[in-house]
Amino acid sequence: MDKMRMQTPDLTQTNIEKLAALFPACITEAWGADGKLKKAVNFELLKQTLSDEVLEGDEAYEFTWVGKKAAIAEANRPIRKTLRPCLEESVNWDTTENLYIEGDNLEVLKLLQESYLGKVKMIYIDPPYNTGNDFIYRDDFAQSQEEYSEESGQIDEETGDRLFKNTDTNGRFHSDWCSMIYSRLTLAHTLLQNDGAIFISIDDNEIDNLKKICSDIFGASNYVATFPWRKRTAKSDVPFGISQDYEWIVCYAKSQNFLASMEGKERKYYETSDFPGDPWRIHDLTKQTTASERPNSFFNIVNPKTGEEYPANPNRTWAITEKTFKNYYVANRIIFPGDYPFLNIQKPVLRYWKKDDMEKAGDKFGRVAVSTKLSENIGMSQDGTKEITNLFNRKVFSFPKPISLIRFLINIHMSNDDTILDFFSGSATTAHAAMQLNAEDGGHRKFIMVQLPEPCNEKSEAYQTGFPNICEIGKERIRRAAKKIASENPDKPFDGGFRVFKLDDTNMTDVYYSAGEYDQSMLSRLENNIKPDRTDLDLLFGCLLEWGLPLSMPYTSEQIEDCTIHTYNDGDLIVCFDEHIPNSVVKEIAKRQPLRAVFRDSSFANSPAKINVGEIFKMLAPDTRVKVL
Repeated sequence: MDKMRMQTPDLTQTNIEKLAALFPACITEAWGADGKLKKAVNFELLKQTLSDEVLEGDEAYEFTWVGKKAAIAEANRPIRKTLRPCLEESVNWDTTENLYIEGDNLEVLKLLQESYLGKVKMIYIDPPYNTGNDFIYRDDFAQSQEEYSEESGQIDEETGDRLFKNTDTNGRFHSDWCSMIYSRLTLAHTLLQNDGAIFISIDDNEIDNLKKICSDIFGASNYVATFPWRKRTAKSDVPFGISQDYEWIVCYAKSQNFLASMEGKERKYYETSDFPGDPWRIHDLTKQTTASERPNSFFNIVNPKTGEEYPANPNRTWAITEKTFKNYYVANRIIFPGDYPFLNIQKPVLRYWKKDDMEKAGDKFGRVAVSTKLSENIGMSQDGTKEITNLFNRKVFSFPKPISLIRFLINIHMSNDDTILDFFSGSATTAHAAMQLNAEDGGHRKFIMVQLPEPCNEKSEAYQTGFPNICEIGKERIRRAAKKIASENPDKPFDGGFRVFKLDDTNMTDVYYSAGEYDQSMLSRLENNIKPDRTDLDLLFGCLLEWGLPLSMPYTSEQIEDCTIHTYNDGDLIVCFDEHIPNSVVKEIAKRQPLRAVFRDSSFANSPAKINVGEIFKMLAPDTRVKVL
C-alpha cells in the first residue's frame, strides 16, 4: 500500500513533467537539496526550441522586479501544513457547504490546490493597497533593504558602498508587494473554472503593477475590464487640491470562455396584434456622430402618415441614411411617436425583430452587456461601514466594501450554484452578499472565506468589544448577517452556516517524512507517527486535502466492532484510524467498495498483516485505492 504524502504537491516537478511530454530534449537532471538527482529544465534550449530565429542576448519585453523569481519559486514550493476542523466555532457544521479558513492565505491556497482545482467560478479579493501601513504579509521571499540593494545593484560589490539612496517609495517598497500578490495570484489562477474570473479591488498605489502582474499570470488577452468605484464624496484637505474619490476593480478571466451578463435584465420584447407571434423591441435611431462626419445621415425625417417632421440634429445624426429610412419604412421597421400608446417615445425609433436579434447574437442572445459605469445604487465606503456597524451596534471594522458592490459583481458572473472565493476576507462582506442573494433568488451559491488572524489594535473598539483579531469579526459577522437575512426572508431558506478550519502544522511527526534519519535505538520513542493532539477529524480532513475532495461534503461516523469508521460523501472515502483493526472490519469496509480507503500504518501489527489488507481489497473492492498514514 502507498503512503499518503501529507504535504502539498511539488508544482515545479508537475510542470516539468508537462514540459517533458512536449519537449523531451529540453529536460535534463540536476542535484536536488536532498542530494538526489531530479528532473530539471534546460531553459536556454527551451527558449531556442520555441523560436525559429537564433536567440542572442537577454533583452525582452517583460515586467520584473527584484524578488520575482523567488515569488514564483515560493508559489511552487510544497509545504507540510494542514487545515484542522473547528466544530465549536462553526454554524450548521453537518449541513453547510460554506467554508471559513483562518491562516496565511498563501499556505491555504496551496492546501486547496487538490480539492478545488478548477472548481471556483469567481474570486473577489480586496488585498492590501500598499499605502505604507496596511502591508502585513511578510513572506519568506520579502527582502531586507540590504538584500534588495545587493540584488538590484545598489551596492558596489568591491567596496560594499551603497550606490544611491532611496525613499519609502523606492523599488523595494513595491517589490515586496509585487512578490506577495504574485505568488497568491499564481495559485488562485489554478483554482478558477475555465469560464471563471477574478475581481480585484485596488487603488492608485499599485494598480499599474497589479495589471502587469495579472497579465503575466492570466494572459494579457484575458484582461476583461477595470470598473471605477466611487468610494467617497470629495474631500477638501487633500494634496494638490484634487480629491481622489475612486478606487478600481480589475477583472481578468481564466480564459476566453468567460462571459458576463446582466442577469434578469434581458431586452424587453413586445407582442402586438399587427405582428402576431413575432415579438419585437425598439432601438434608438440616432448615433453619436456629427453632420460633418455623416452628411448622408443628416436629414429631416417626415412621418408619411401624419406629415409631422423630426429635424436632424447636427451633433447627433440619424443612424441610417435617407435611402435606408425609406426602405425600413416600407418594411415596417420605423416606429413613430403615437404608433403604439404603450411606448413613451418622442422621436422615431427602429424596430428590431426578435428573430433578427437571435440571428445576430447567436449563443449570446438574451444577454445584456455589463457597463463598467456602476449604477447609482452601489454604495460607497461609508455605506459599508454603516452596514457592519448596524450589525454589531458599534464600529468594529473600518471601511469594508458595501454589500451592494459585491452583489453587483456576483450577479454579473455567477450562476446560482457556483462557488466564490475571497482570500483577503476581512470583515466577510463577500459571504454576507452571497447569503443575501441566495435568500432573495433561491440560489445555492457557496463561499470560501480565507483570512489571516491579524490582531486588532488593543485600543480599538473591536478589541475592547471582545474581538482580538479580524477572523473573529468575520465569523461573527456571518453569524449575525445570516440571522438578519433569515428574519427578513422567513419563507426563503438559504445556507447561513459555515465550517471553520484553522491552518496548522502537519498532523504527522518528523519521522513520517524522514524515517531514514532515525536509528534502531530510537524506535521505542517513535511508535506513533501521528502527533498526539490530533483527532480522527483532523486526520480525515487532512486526507481530503491530499485526495482532492471538497471540504464541504457530508460524512457519517459509526462503530463497527468497537472500531470508528468515517464515511465521506457516501463512499468517496472511508477511513479508520483505530489501532489493531481486525480483518472482519477491513472486510466490511471493502464490501462497501469506496472509491478510496485510508488506515493508519500502526493499525496493522506487521508487514504481512498490511499485505493481507491489500489482498482483501483486491478480492472484494479491486477498484478501491488504499493508502496508509
